Amino acid sequence: MIDRRAFGRGLGLVAGGAAASLAGLPDASATPPRPATGGHTSFAAVKQVRAGLLNVGYAEAGPARGPVVICLHGWPYDIHSFVDVAPLLAAEGYRVIVPYLRGHGTTRFLSDRTSRNAQQSVIALDVVALMDALKIEKAVLAGFDWGSRTADIIAALWPERCKALVSVSGYLVTNREANLRPLPPKAEYAWWYQYYFATERGRLAMRDERKRHDLARLVWDTVSPTWDFGDAVFERTAAAFGNPDYAAIVVHNYRWRLSLADGERRYDALEERLDARPGITAPTIVLDADRDPFTALSDASYRDRFTGAYEYRLLKGIGHNVPQEAPTAFAQAVADVDHF
Repeated sequence: MIDRRAFGRGLGLVAGGAAASLAGLPDASATPPRPATGGHTSFAAVKQVRAGLLNVGYAEAGPARGPVVICLHGWPYDIHSFVDVAPLLAAEGYRVIVPYLRGHGTTRFLSDRTSRNAQQSVIALDVVALMDALKIEKAVLAGFDWGSRTADIIAALWPERCKALVSVSGYLVTNREANLRPLPPKAEYAWWYQYYFATERGRLAMRDERKRHDLARLVWDTVSPTWDFGDAVFERTAAAFGNPDYAAIVVHNYRWRLSLADGERRYDALEERLDARPGITAPTIVLDADRDPFTALSDASYRDRFTGAYEYRLLKGIGHNVPQEAPTAFAQAVADVDHF
């Protein structure tokens, strides 16, 4: 077993004591200050299952009867953000499910007539439908970026489905009225692509295979400034951007957040509940990364939204793609929160 304090120091982690340690990991004293990405390059296979409005593509690792962890990616990323996290958790006996979100990878709409809607509640409903299809009653939910928001929403609206939560960047539920108010200029600068997608130029760029590829690569470079990931790692994920609905889903998501695109009326009741910033009772670990331009380096603005067991951890020298940049720290957070 890893010495808990040495483990935290080796990861550059600022946090309280962990509740459990992952077995079988290298001695923490040999861990460099800036965690390296692991050596896994792919998942064994991508499975498909009909779930709600979608045929969902997902990777799976670990024993079929193990406690379930669902790992949720963000944009512009895919399931490979968890390619090193999943084996760590599988080795601890977890059944790890990593789905492609709608519009990504092998996930497809069942009907051409379905709206290519990417408002926040519908993405959460996709994951609940996946859990139903796989007969998973309750799971640890762990995500970053869109994945954090989705996990937060499930934990808030369907607490019976969330055993525990790991949320990178904290409470990310969108309130569109609040989103109309300008942020400080430095924060607005980090969100440049959100405003680009609000324009016709941005929409056309996302529909162009080369331009969306290069745009995503620029985002990776700027939001993960300390991560030397290399071309092969990016190209592995970029393949997921070839989904025929990718451009429509990404553009709608960001336009919807700015009240520049409508959602569907049938989800209004859910969005009204989310506008009230519902609390989360599930045990939670929030991870922040100090080199992520979107990170406030504090949980002061949302701490009151988490009313159950809670811990805040700051990862030093890590950028936006936390699970892929610091897979051991991410996996440790999952194991720890499951033992709160």
